[in-house]
Amino acid sequence: MEKSDKYQWKYCSLGGAVRVDIQSGEDIARLGELDPKLWTIHSCPVDNVIFDKETLTIIDNDNDGRIRLDDVVATAQWVTSALRNKDLLLRKESEIAISEFDEQSEVGKLLADSARALLEKEGVEKETISMEDIEKFREGVADRANAAKEAAVIKAELASPFGENTAAAVEACNALRDKVADFFLRCKLVSFNEECRSAVDMSIDSITSVGNASLSEHGEVIAACPLARPDKGSLLPLNEGINPAWQAPMAKMKALVLDAEFPGAEAITEEQWNAVVSKIDGYLTEKAAIEASGAELLDGSVAAETALVEPLHKFIRLYRYFYEFLHNFVSFSELYGNLDNCVVNAGKLLIDQRCCELCVNVKDMSQHGEMAALSGMFLIYCDCVERVSGEKMQIVAALTAGSIRDIRVGKNAVFYDRQNRDWDATVTKVVENPINIKQAFWSPYRKFANWCSTQINKFASEKEGKSMDKLQGSVDSSVSNMQAQAQNPAQPAAGAPQNKAFDIAKFAGIFAAIGMAIGFIGGFLVDAGKAFFSLPWWGMIVAIAGLMLIISGPSMFLAWSKLRHRNLAPVLNANGWAVNTAIPINVPFGKYLTHMSSYPIGHFNDPFAEKKTPAWKKWLWIILVLLVAAGVFLYLTGRLAAFIG
Repeated sequence: MEKSDKYQWKYCSLGGAVRVDIQSGEDIARLGELDPKLWTIHSCPVDNVIFDKETLTIIDNDNDGRIRLDDVVATAQWVTSALRNKDLLLRKESEIAISEFDEQSEVGKLLADSARALLEKEGVEKETISMEDIEKFREGVADRANAAKEAAVIKAELASPFGENTAAAVEACNALRDKVADFFLRCKLVSFNEECRSAVDMSIDSITSVGNASLSEHGEVIAACPLARPDKGSLLPLNEGINPAWQAPMAKMKALVLDAEFPGAEAITEEQWNAVVSKIDGYLTEKAAIEASGAELLDGSVAAETALVEPLHKFIRLYRYFYEFLHNFVSFSELYGNLDNCVVNAGKLLIDQRCCELCVNVKDMSQHGEMAALSGMFLIYCDCVERVSGEKMQIVAALTAGSIRDIRVGKNAVFYDRQNRDWDATVTKVVENPINIKQAFWSPYRKFANWCSTQINKFASEKEGKSMDKLQGSVDSSVSNMQAQAQNPAQPAAGAPQNKAFDIAKFAGIFAAIGMAIGFIGGFLVDAGKAFFSLPWWGMIVAIAGLMLIISGPSMFLAWSKLRHRNLAPVLNANGWAVNTAIPINVPFGKYLTHMSSYPIGHFNDPFAEKKTPAWKKWLWIILVLLVAAGVFLYLTGRLAAFIG
């Protein structure tokens, strides 16, 4: 495909990105002239597209499981060549007037003639053809094809020589056909020359070669020996004298065939065996002829009807769905216009008082590593199980609003697919990225608080463990001492405490060190407070703002940068798509993708509600902490300036 400068394409802005806007049937007809670099999608796997499956199969011209740019262009040229007015494709209708086919073109002429013939066969007089008409006719064709096949099968069964056991009987005879023929040939050689017996009978050397090994492990050696011992009488024994490796197949064939043909026989001749083989071969020949006649019937009538209806089926599917598909392939506009029609949106995830509107099926979790993380979005991966059928699948949901405090691996949620089926969902992986600037502002404090909580819990747990160990050790030691004293009262128990002199100098040094530390901290805080409160009121505000900027500034800048570059393309690329350009998820659109819960504002009487701390007290504590922090900041910067000076 080469770019043409003659045709004037239209453009639009979607999520902050410029896209080609398909606005007319002529645009569709000229897709082959559109620069490939301007397409949003270059290829996608058929099984990862949430769209009408029959239409996807039609667009996938080479049936390789992927829809590529060339497939879309070829489909566009075919469907537009059939219409007098190409803009009809924009209506996305399921019925078309036969007069709208362009009978000057080969495709249009074929479709118009097929539509008239179909309506005539159905005995319907009208000037339009619909998807319902076509699907009804296709169902009739399928029914007639199945009826023809069933008739052929029934006819073949009527000619079965062994009744309902014919198929098993044929299989049993064919399994022994070569071995029985080999047996009779050996008998003929013995009859011709008695001295041949040792050569054509079971070879002792072949058994001897196995040696002391288990014969059950060398079944192929035994199976290679004759079916029975050849004799010039040329009689095949049916009950005794059969090679052990072939006894089971022989017993099966005898029960299904030979007992019916030769009741009570202990052995059969070659002529009798050949009669059985001839009977089976005749049945197989007749069966093949019957099936061929059924296939001929199918080719002669049903296949002709299939050839009549399939072009119409292809057209009506494209007439209804192709324009919608293009919006998901050329520009990806359905993501921003109507999520329910977006071919990657699998449904909605309800989690933590929120509804995540954008969820994508995950086909291979191993591919969703660094690629998906490059999206810059907060992603929630879930294992889902359909409540009724037990069907399983994996999804990834984009969380674009609200708090992330309670989002964690193992959390349960509910997923609703595009058919509104209810799935149990469990979070299996979380890819953390900023959701908004407000969250980024508090992120350092939240992380610090979590770190402090973790350290305190860890310290408390360690102390508790040490205390328990010490207590258990003391108890064990006391018990041992008591037992030792009971046995030998004159001797002190092992490990008994001994009187030691009190080292006053040591304790004095410890208290002195503690006092110096407290004095230093106190002096530091006093100096910091003096430095802060010596500032004018506006200086205090600047100091507090400067401190907050130092703490939260990097986090906010990183969040601002990532929010501006959130992109769905890496998630789709991890699913096997070839996305040609960014699919931005900007801040305004992100708010649309995640809906928060809302409750009515008012006073509700709750006798068990906890008393809330007044807002002014909360802010007072925050201001005090910030004042102290600002004083520390000024003190340190003053000391640093003095040191440098």
